[in-house]
Amino acid sequence: MPADAMPADPAQPDAAPAGVGQSAAAAAGVAPSDAAPAGAAAAEVVQSGGTPAGPSDSADREVDGDPADAVPPAAPDHPGSPTPTGTSDGVTGPPGGEAGAAGEAGTPGGEIGASGGEVGEPGGEDAGGVRMAAVRRPVAPAYTEAARDVLRGMVASSQEPLAGGRHKVFGRADLAVVPTTSTIASHLPRAVGMGLAVERLRRQDARRAPAHADPASPWAPDAIVVCSFGDASINHASATAAFNTAGWYDHTGLRIPVLFVCEDNGLGISVRSPQGWVATALRAKPGIRYFAADGADLVGAYEAAREAAAWVRRHRRPAVLHLSTIRLLGHAGADVESGYRSAEELTADLAADPVVATARRLVDAGLANGAELLDRYDEIGWQIRRLAEQVLDEPKLGSPAEVIAPLAPRRPVRVAQAVTDAGARATGPGAGARVEAFGGKPPELSGPLTLAQSINAALTDGLLAYPQMAVFGEDVAAKGGVYGVTKGLRDRFGAARVFDTLLDETSVLGLGLGAGLAGMLPVPEIQYLAYLHSAEDQLRGEAATMRFFSQGALRNPMVVRVAGLAYQEGFGGHFHNDNSVAVLRDVPGLVIAVPARPDDAAAMLRTCLASAAVDGSVCVFVEPIALYHTRDLYSDGDGEWLAGYAEPGAWASGHVPVGRARVYGVGSAEDVTIVTFGNGVRMSLRAASALADEGIGCRVVDLRWLAPLPVADLIREAAATGRVLVVDETRRSGGVGEGVLAALVDAGYVGAARRVAAIDCFVPLGPAARQVLVSEEAITQGARTLLAR
Repeated sequence: MPADAMPADPAQPDAAPAGVGQSAAAAAGVAPSDAAPAGAAAAEVVQSGGTPAGPSDSADREVDGDPADAVPPAAPDHPGSPTPTGTSDGVTGPPGGEAGAAGEAGTPGGEIGASGGEVGEPGGEDAGGVRMAAVRRPVAPAYTEAARDVLRGMVASSQEPLAGGRHKVFGRADLAVVPTTSTIASHLPRAVGMGLAVERLRRQDARRAPAHADPASPWAPDAIVVCSFGDASINHASATAAFNTAGWYDHTGLRIPVLFVCEDNGLGISVRSPQGWVATALRAKPGIRYFAADGADLVGAYEAAREAAAWVRRHRRPAVLHLSTIRLLGHAGADVESGYRSAEELTADLAADPVVATARRLVDAGLANGAELLDRYDEIGWQIRRLAEQVLDEPKLGSPAEVIAPLAPRRPVRVAQAVTDAGARATGPGAGARVEAFGGKPPELSGPLTLAQSINAALTDGLLAYPQMAVFGEDVAAKGGVYGVTKGLRDRFGAARVFDTLLDETSVLGLGLGAGLAGMLPVPEIQYLAYLHSAEDQLRGEAATMRFFSQGALRNPMVVRVAGLAYQEGFGGHFHNDNSVAVLRDVPGLVIAVPARPDDAAAMLRTCLASAAVDGSVCVFVEPIALYHTRDLYSDGDGEWLAGYAEPGAWASGHVPVGRARVYGVGSAEDVTIVTFGNGVRMSLRAASALADEGIGCRVVDLRWLAPLPVADLIREAAATGRVLVVDETRRSGGVGEGVLAALVDAGYVGAARRVAAIDCFVPLGPAARQVLVSEEAITQGARTLLAR
């Protein structure tokens, strides 16, 4: 139920007032939930009301728990909607009208007894021996809609409320049930990150004076995160990273209220989990409390889930609920279980069907008889069949435009306005705080800056402009980054907004994904581009798909800073001089920025932050390591690679939109167009200067954005000379140059074109690197070759 419709739980004295969390859509595109059941989907946030603050009144089921941690028992609640008296959405019983009309006076189907249950006789069997329902008892609307949602996903209906026919996901934005992709365990790091963010926002709200209530957290004060997965998933690297990160932070004293739910059926498609392995592995996770239950026991599983959720809710610490379950039928439609499981094993699982076990418990308790339950089962089956027949005829996505609509919306006018507004605040009400943050000397008064200094200043202004922004990663806080780019940020803004993480890129990105979904503006740092490759699925399978699979209702805005590319002097090897960005350019919707000049770096970072805040964009900000501290361009001491920092009043006029290039004219600028980026910009400008001495005029186009490519600028500058030299410091195969040439061909460019690119090789150590990377000499020779044609 929505937060404003959920009655307060009498067992929770601290239950949030009605309407809590209604700012979620504005803050993060996520609506909070008061009724999302534990384990209902792969990841969700459960607010007060969905799980009570105290444990059930049953015997303590916690394994290896501390009795001192026990909390007073709470009165059991009964979530769910009351049984309606009318029909649900036109869904009827079996054909032929055997069932009574619901809600009709004098008929068994519509009569409500004093206890709230329906009055009716159990059904019998017809002449053919088939049981037919004698009682018309429609399913509650909430359950009907849930079934309809699932069925719509199965048939790719465009009316499915979350993905809209793009994937058979399970989730609801209004219930804060977050969908997952099919990548194994990739959602677990996000869940940890969301738990960290929810707790951070809770503590922030607790410290905020009532007069400064905005921006408030979209989550109730006792909200927790629930994340479900299968037993085979615990062996995946992403799951291991999530468990380790949750335990690591718990060990440091940082609270993360996340409940992991392991649904253990003992199989990963056909590969068995060794007997006892899952329990042993989960018990051994440091910093994570272990609970267990038999998933086939409805009452026991419910009690254990209540208890586990209550423990997490009270202590704000991670826990895992290990549910032993069974799997009826194969992993998927094409999976034939009999090929790897014995008939005896399949029969045993069928006998342990939790639906049958629950029916048996109801009969034993005297709450129903077998005939009544069979009637109910048959009736629900007919209603589900009717729902399926209805959704089969619903429309499907019918055009490329429909499919890609929610992928990565671009609203450049709003982004530009956000940059303008940030500048206005920095010169207006925030001027004093800005001067204080910069120690009394704003960067625009500090003279020309290097690339690293410019990024540091822009991060400072970003943290001032966006209260929910946080900068984190390995070594970014105490040390100030390996290259000093984040130096001083923690001192200026505190450890809650600038903090060090453990050494694991999957967890760093997972923290960012969860924080963005919770309403923050995360800016995680990956220390080197080569280190990103071990965690790139967090960007491909999780970050970039969230808007696509939720039609924009959910989003995880993020700006990932990555130190990368080659040409470091005296420090290298392929891990610290990685020149591969192909995997990033292949991710739909991802924004990839590569600033070369200090003034561009600050402006482009402001654009990325605004795009993330306004459009929910996932941006990767690749910072050329070799240019961090570069000061000169043509000769030692000329200072031509330094640039002044724009004062806030000039941010609007100096705004750099996503997908716009920068053009330099050298000499006549009429002979050759050199298209490049990153380190290639400096080398190309130096080469163009040498060519100008020979009477050859060049225009150097700095792409600045590798995705989306500035195609319009590219075509215009290519046509101006009719000769294009692509200078690509990435590799010849899969490099950026391929995309540039393809864009030219697609646009009908008919002039001459040539490419200078790095060799398909890892970057070696020392002077050997020069043998495989692009050089200034190669650029000048390439231009001469074009002119000789």
